[in-house]
Amino acid sequence: MSRIHEALRKAAQERTKHADRIPTELVDLPEKGMPSPSVMPTIPDPIVPDNLSVGTSAFPQIEQFLARCTHPVWNIEPKLSVFSSESASLEGAERFRTLRSRLLQISVDQPLHRILVTSSVAGEGKTFVAANLGQSFVQANRRVLLVDGDLRAPRLHFHFGAQPELGLSEFLRGDADETQILQVGPEGNLCLISGGRPVSNASELLHSERMKRLLESMSQMFDCVIVDSPPALAVYDASILADMCDGVLFVVRAGQTDFDVAERASSEFRNKNLLGVVLNRVSESDTYGKYYGHYYHNPNSGNGAGKRA
Repeated sequence: MSRIHEALRKAAQERTKHADRIPTELVDLPEKGMPSPSVMPTIPDPIVPDNLSVGTSAFPQIEQFLARCTHPVWNIEPKLSVFSSESASLEGAERFRTLRSRLLQISVDQPLHRILVTSSVAGEGKTFVAANLGQSFVQANRRVLLVDGDLRAPRLHFHFGAQPELGLSEFLRGDADETQILQVGPEGNLCLISGGRPVSNASELLHSERMKRLLESMSQMFDCVIVDSPPALAVYDASILADMCDGVLFVVRAGQTDFDVAERASSEFRNKNLLGVVLNRVSESDTYGKYYGHYYHNPNSGNGAGKRA
């Protein structure tokens, strides 16, 4: 927990401007014009084999199931996706590839089929992190399901221009089945279960066998299931969902989140496999991004590095 503690302390330092630079073990390339994630690693940078999969999938059964699900037209919001062709955030995309690689390395030694993304309070960027992390896994040829577990104020569908009419709340109330709530994205490997219509009894619905069985069955069909939960301090929902997941990513917004608040919220997950802290919206002056500007942004680079994304 010492590195996670230091990541939270770094967020507080940036908030009060007491620190001049970020510790070397904190990954922190910035991006211009949109939130910038940084990752406090719990393991060294790994080399991930191409055939590594987070979960196990039976391909024919998956295809039959997905064929029965909804196939709406998505319009991914470019300002919210670092992987969009219209996004200028090549550095941000590399940050999420780094986070993906570390999670895949962790999965070598322990099951990591279901990942919960949460934060202390609203506005720290957890939904942004969940959506882009899912897209990074898809780029590595994984089949990914994103689940909006915030039944009080669902927002994950906005990132994809998806429709929220039938979602998790309808399923948990018994008003819809899996094929009615699961949306298959344009490329097939990225799917979404939106939060559905907001409800007032979210904790009771989430703390149910129906929710548990849904996550268990989805993790058998998808390589990775990423759950976006409500903020941890606002309601108890995140803790309920953490018990159904294999690990928790905790998002902290640099320059805003108070250290004591973040530490108190993250302590709720110390016995629930807290994987690490994602430091979001890092100030460009406090990152290494300026040293890599030529590598990422110069399309005329002799080695072609400027075209990598």
